[in-house]
Amino acid sequence: MSNKHTELLPALIALDWGTSSLRAFLLGNAGQVLQTRSTAQGLQALPLPGAAGFEKAFADIAGDWLASWPQLPVVAGGMVGSAQGWKEAPYVRCPVDVGALARHSVSVPSGVGVDVVIAPGLLLDEADNPPDVIRGEEIQIAGALATNPALVEAATLVMPGTHSKWVQITAGQITHFSSYMTGEIFSVLVKHSILGRLMTEPASEEPSSAQAAFAQGVEAARHSQPGDFTHQIFAARTLGLTQRLPQPVLKNYLSGLLIGHELVSGLAKASAQRQTQGPLLLIGEPSLCQRYAQAFAILGVPVTGLLDNPAPRGLWEFAKALGLIHPPQDALH
Repeated sequence: MSNKHTELLPALIALDWGTSSLRAFLLGNAGQVLQTRSTAQGLQALPLPGAAGFEKAFADIAGDWLASWPQLPVVAGGMVGSAQGWKEAPYVRCPVDVGALARHSVSVPSGVGVDVVIAPGLLLDEADNPPDVIRGEEIQIAGALATNPALVEAATLVMPGTHSKWVQITAGQITHFSSYMTGEIFSVLVKHSILGRLMTEPASEEPSSAQAAFAQGVEAARHSQPGDFTHQIFAARTLGLTQRLPQPVLKNYLSGLLIGHELVSGLAKASAQRQTQGPLLLIGEPSLCQRYAQAFAILGVPVTGLLDNPAPRGLWEFAKALGLIHPPQDALH
């Protein structure tokens, strides 16, 4: 049997299981993605209550894979390991690398003959600061470091999303991180506050106006003073009332303002903690990462690169650390 044919054989089922969705990856024994599946059966939409719901959702998305290859190991990351998940994988204190994730993992019977090994989340609990947590992003980070060795010594990873994360990497470990509720606050303000009443859908013929409004929001954050935030967000209404900004671009202004405040804070924290060494990488949904890259450019901060979804590779690295798989030598180089 040729090495090429061997590398096409499945070696791992990897689950990225969040609150609103479940993604399953069938990985070959060189770590490559052979198949990808996705459903809306996240923690909030299980087909049955309790453990039976997790078992059915897993069987629905991966049961035929196991029928064909019953000995495949299964690993999972994300909110599936939270207190509301299939089985809680308690938070691990920083500093953490993928080996620590493996040592603090938990297992749960899948209901179809194999156990599912679940990765824990991370806890940062410093005496002088409120605690902070990550669950799910640690797997993406493991994948990002595996595919970008230059980041291992020192790097800052910015992960935009509903709850954005700023993560500091030092000597291959996650040493510090900060969470920002930027995406969630944007959604709440647009959908459930008076600000959203003037926000019409963007006009397709005004991309330059949208970019200018976004930049105006970032600049407002850059030049803000302590305590200005709640005053500044009201401008997302008054700029429309006075017609200083067209209604279709008010969302862009608000987005720039919120992202700008996140960047100003994140960069200041990194500087105060002397976490300025190493490249800055964006990880997440491409269009959102592009928006963050635009905001960084406005602030004059270079971004090394953008990475879409390193979760499959991170789950592979987690499985390797667990000793569940033994890839061919040099298969991932």
